[in-house]
Amino acid sequence: MKHGIGTHKPFDDNKRRQWQNPEAILSSIGLRPGMTFVDIGCGGGFFALPATRIVGANGKVYGLDTNADSIATLKEQAIRESINNLHLTVGKGEELVLCERCADIVFFGMALHDFQDALKVLGNAKRMIKPSGRLVNLDWKKEQMELGPPLRIRFDEEMAVHLIETAGFKVETVQDSGPYHYVVIALGCST
Repeated sequence: MKHGIGTHKPFDDNKRRQWQNPEAILSSIGLRPGMTFVDIGCGGGFFALPATRIVGANGKVYGLDTNADSIATLKEQAIRESINNLHLTVGKGEELVLCERCADIVFFGMALHDFQDALKVLGNAKRMIKPSGRLVNLDWKKEQMELGPPLRIRFDEEMAVHLIETAGFKVETVQDSGPYHYVVIALGCST
């Protein structure tokens, strides 16, 4: 049985920054000022918060997670930091479409393997992406390591690519993203 989002122990963000730089990753996937970024499985905002700063006042960041406590904490932090371009929703990726054809980037940050129905989530992501937009899946390599979810629930790169292409995306690149992760970037419209 698949695990739901938030079932493994969250990381301390300061320790996580030792092996993962969210600003560098967001820059490398092409996030720019004025864009709309959708973070599915946003958790405590490790990528969503830096994304709000990158897209700026003319951009938007949508975050979705099943963990109501994480969303509440993230909302409080946004208020403390006067962040006005962050729109958060508690719910399941299989059930919600946050916006229709609005996103420049729909992002899964180490979460795609957690969904009950990854194809349904990817189908919903496809509805959110602009025709010129991209899907980005940053996920754990399927290798034994101290960090991350159990090996048995991880998707290797080939499985991730298969799911993404089955959902109608056109994969552009698959590459390493540091010692523990890979990143798949796909176009929203397959042609």
